[in-house]
Amino acid sequence: NQVLAGNDPTAHAEVTAIRDACSNLGTYQLTGCDIYTSCEPCPMCMGAIYWSRADRVYYANTRHDAAATGFDDSFIYDELALPLEQRRIPMIALDKATAIEVFDLWLEKEDRERY
Repeated sequence: NQVLAGNDPTAHAEVTAIRDACSNLGTYQLTGCDIYTSCEPCPMCMGAIYWSRADRVYYANTRHDAAATGFDDSFIYDELALPLEQRRIPMIALDKATAIEVFDLWLEKEDRERY
């Protein structure tokens, strides 16, 4: 975990390990790899794990154990279950008509690589 050392709220141990592994392996996917962690990953780390395509996660402590020691991510799980308009951090939709053009350009790109 490099959150405090790097002043980076996303530098949880799992995310840092994924970044290091991808850099060392020269790939953005960890298919065929396992992740070992001291605790059940938080929602952000689980997102990174799914995006990395790791095969499985081994963990020791549960998220409930983490909550009991002050690392309580339950509010994030609760927030994600809410409709956008009910979340604590406002989610404000912008002009989709203009923004969708970026996706259209991506779809037209012949050499695009899906990830």
